[in-house]
Amino acid sequence: MDAYDVNNSAKCPVMHGSNTQGKADVLAWWPESLNLDILHQHDHKSNPLGEDFDYREEVKKLDYEALEKDMHDLMTNSQEWWPADWGHYGGLMIRLAWHAAGTYRLADGRGGAGTGSQRFAPINSWPDNGNLDKARRLLWPLKKKYGNKVSWADLFVLAGNVAYESFGLKTFGFSYGREDIWHPEKDIYWGAEKEWLAPSDSRYEDVDKPDTMENPLAAVQMGLIYVNPEGVNGHPDPRKTAEQVRVTFARMAMNDEETAALTAGGHTVGKTHGNGDAEALGPEPEGADVHEQGLGWHNPNLQGKATNAVTSGLEGAWTTNPTQFDMGYFDLLFGYEWELKKSPAGAQQWEPIDIKEEDKPVDTTDPSIRRNPMMTDADMAMKVDPTYRAICEKFMADPEYFKDCFARAWFKLTHRDMGPKARYIGPDVPAEDLIWQDPVPQGETNYIEEVVKEKIAEAGLSTNELVSTAWDSARTYRGSDMRGGANGARIRLAPQKNWEGNEPDRLAKVLKVYEKISVDTGASMADVIVLGGNLGIEQAAKAAGHEVHVPFQKGRGDATDEMTDAESFEPLEPLSDGFRNWQKKDYVVQPEEMLLDRAQLMGLTAPEMTVLMGGMRVLGTNYGDTKHGVLTDRVGQLTNDFFVNLTDTANGWEPKGKNLYDIVDRKSGNTKFTATRVDLVFGSHSVLRAYAEVYAQDDNQEKFVKDFVAAWSKVMNADRFDLA
Repeated sequence: MDAYDVNNSAKCPVMHGSNTQGKADVLAWWPESLNLDILHQHDHKSNPLGEDFDYREEVKKLDYEALEKDMHDLMTNSQEWWPADWGHYGGLMIRLAWHAAGTYRLADGRGGAGTGSQRFAPINSWPDNGNLDKARRLLWPLKKKYGNKVSWADLFVLAGNVAYESFGLKTFGFSYGREDIWHPEKDIYWGAEKEWLAPSDSRYEDVDKPDTMENPLAAVQMGLIYVNPEGVNGHPDPRKTAEQVRVTFARMAMNDEETAALTAGGHTVGKTHGNGDAEALGPEPEGADVHEQGLGWHNPNLQGKATNAVTSGLEGAWTTNPTQFDMGYFDLLFGYEWELKKSPAGAQQWEPIDIKEEDKPVDTTDPSIRRNPMMTDADMAMKVDPTYRAICEKFMADPEYFKDCFARAWFKLTHRDMGPKARYIGPDVPAEDLIWQDPVPQGETNYIEEVVKEKIAEAGLSTNELVSTAWDSARTYRGSDMRGGANGARIRLAPQKNWEGNEPDRLAKVLKVYEKISVDTGASMADVIVLGGNLGIEQAAKAAGHEVHVPFQKGRGDATDEMTDAESFEPLEPLSDGFRNWQKKDYVVQPEEMLLDRAQLMGLTAPEMTVLMGGMRVLGTNYGDTKHGVLTDRVGQLTNDFFVNLTDTANGWEPKGKNLYDIVDRKSGNTKFTATRVDLVFGSHSVLRAYAEVYAQDDNQEKFVKDFVAAWSKVMNADRFDLA
């Protein structure tokens, strides 16, 4: 046998390209096949700290004061390999925190700073995140020192907070408690474009109407956090940009005042970087060779000088004193007229006309040189848009009001995806309850659970009414930003009580019964709603021959209208619920894809989704009491009939219209059941069928009931952060 030739690819011991992203996924042969990866997005097997590691307990052991002192020291410890602007890393660290948090979007709660996802692709290599790899590497000594007691996610946001304090701003507060993920969130939809910074037209029905941007997206172009700083599709026009800014920030739950405060406060410090040849930069982190060791955008012309940095291509500071949090942004923006110029890197930016020499900021490396400040198109939007201008004038008239507005908006930006205040950890948690935290009062526990269940049983409500009401109350939970859920019983309040998917008439009937029970027993409405669902399941299991007790923990509270930001709850409205076989209307995506999205937001695994589907069907909880997918003759009993009949080869499956199928007896040709796509996918998809077959087995009827109860309890308790 010939000696092995390492240069002969035909004899390579590994198939060339088989372990890189460039090689097509094995399932790419079937592009329409349902991809379950989204349900395994945070698989604990990828976590090197192990399943027993509890970050939220570990971080409580952190020496907060020592870490924050070290963070303050880091700000002014400039490194030659990546020199700090004016000897201060504050602007870089603010951008790090801002861009970590700024991916958050209200529509589905995904994105945000809560997972440390900026360490991974694609976010670590977005054009808008240029050179933030350097900020993360500068933080490494602190992560190394404090280890498991502080997550990268917390470190990113803390860096921004400390930077502002170092610049002289009194911040509103800070919470620890963000838990890191350990692999890319590949299944978050960031847009359909196949190239960075592709024209934004594809995201809009009409690019001149920003509110027509595709949901759930918030950024205007692939690879940006918000808007293009040079203008719509790179064409400066502050009035048009103002409308894009307004919609983009609204999609991350910010109103006009918060948007103006964030824009001004964010640009009061730091600078943009474009003093060089952008074409000379090396590839982004994910595209760089191994010797770059995770760093990207290599600048061969940096030469140890902050002045030579290139990031966005725009060049300059916004204010005269960019290492001080002051009113300088407004002084320059409104104190001068501005004209379009080109940066050294060729980017379009606005520069002041006839600016006084003393109003120019000094060079980042050489303080004997003064440079022109600049403004982005979004900054000019603050001046030309009437609404934003009026807000800015209010800020200028009351600097303390501006500082407070900005501090609160910054806190909201960096904490929005952390969920309720009950999840906050650390000495700097603000005492004030904020409406966007979805506050819920502590509920009563001094009542007898069995008495409540007895009264519910005596009320004569059906299994469908009991189970569906509890499900509809809990299914709003989103693990993406920890919003929604049964705690608070906001299903009683606007807008939820009027949502089509909640069957308002049926809901009103059940709530009227529950209100009296709540008054009579002292249990909160939230607890009564969940207990009603639990009772329905226990009765259905007993009817099928299984004695079960669905676990329950008291203490849910009842929110009020005053505690509820009704407008921000609108995006939580379910437009589809495969578990109850309902869609508000036909959508471009298939119903089974919407089922996966809902299941992932609820924090369900694929097996949990499967068992819940089968149980909900036989309990008869379909929207409008339809019979599609109710594959049983024993409706209301918690049996495994759904899976038994779905996998029975004596049955045939015949399309009968859009999203409707007959299940027929092969011998007689008689229709036995009807079904939809979300029913049949559990028999047709190879992985889902494997789960369905487990629950269809004769020896797994008890397992089915046990697993259903466990998954149900997980949904009912997903938002019980008060128990942590």
